[in-house]
Amino acid sequence: MTTLIAILLDGAIYASWLFLVAAGLTIIYGVMRVLNMAHGSFYAIGAYAAAATVGWFFSGEHGNPYLSYLLLVGCALLAGVILGVVIEQGLLRFLMGRDEILMVIVTYALLLILEDATKLIWGVDPYFAYQPYRLLGISDIGDILRFANYDLALIAVAVFIGLAAWFVLNRTNKGRLLRAVIHDREIAIAMGVNVNAMFAATFVIGAVLGALAGALTAPAISVTPGIGVEVIVLAFAVVVVGGLGSIGGAAAGAVLVGLSRSFAVHIAPEIELFVIYGVMFLVLAFRPQGLFGQTLARRI
Repeated sequence: MTTLIAILLDGAIYASWLFLVAAGLTIIYGVMRVLNMAHGSFYAIGAYAAAATVGWFFSGEHGNPYLSYLLLVGCALLAGVILGVVIEQGLLRFLMGRDEILMVIVTYALLLILEDATKLIWGVDPYFAYQPYRLLGISDIGDILRFANYDLALIAVAVFIGLAAWFVLNRTNKGRLLRAVIHDREIAIAMGVNVNAMFAATFVIGAVLGALAGALTAPAISVTPGIGVEVIVLAFAVVVVGGLGSIGGAAAGAVLVGLSRSFAVHIAPEIELFVIYGVMFLVLAFRPQGLFGQTLARRI
């Protein structure tokens, strides 16, 4: 029973992190049909900005330590908005409508550029922002299991973001207009929807979510060069399992991958890395469009 509880909690924590990383990626693809390889750099820049700012905050007497959580969110918002606006307005809007493979190549090049930019700005030494992680303390579950409350809080954040995305898409006028753009871009334009504005807003939201995932993860990890590349591979695995462009699919994919990895870590640690891609293989073998993906009709 103790092992089962540990597997479920570890899986939920890892799944919440995966969903935070993958949510912005799947939103951007769902609306813009852009497989954004640079999403990993949004994560990395959010993590670096948060770690550097939190490190400065705790290096001196700057007030209530709980303000550091506002700094984490503020850094993510600032980094995501700046990156999203600059990249969408300065590059992607000139390439919309091009082949999806071209967009992958362009955003991959952008990933490499941003990876080097982070090294130029923050250097190659690791950054640590552990204070917010320790601030929430530790909870004992039974007499054996101990979990950091910060990790448990990430589950609540992931659930909140997932519910907020569902509410906006399904219960607001802007969300209905966005779904119309997703379903048929040409008809939406003919009906007077400002598709370019929709694309710009979507990309900024996706960039903010990517930076937020990095900022919230920074207190739990060592922020080092290369974390963006590692993250984008896992994010793609999640959105492919769940179905590209589906928020519900990203959540389901994150839960499936998270629980599978947790089971492997506790039962068979030697297959930890394999199990993530094994899950992806099994899902795609029987459902190539992913768990929640929809087969699109071919236009002639």
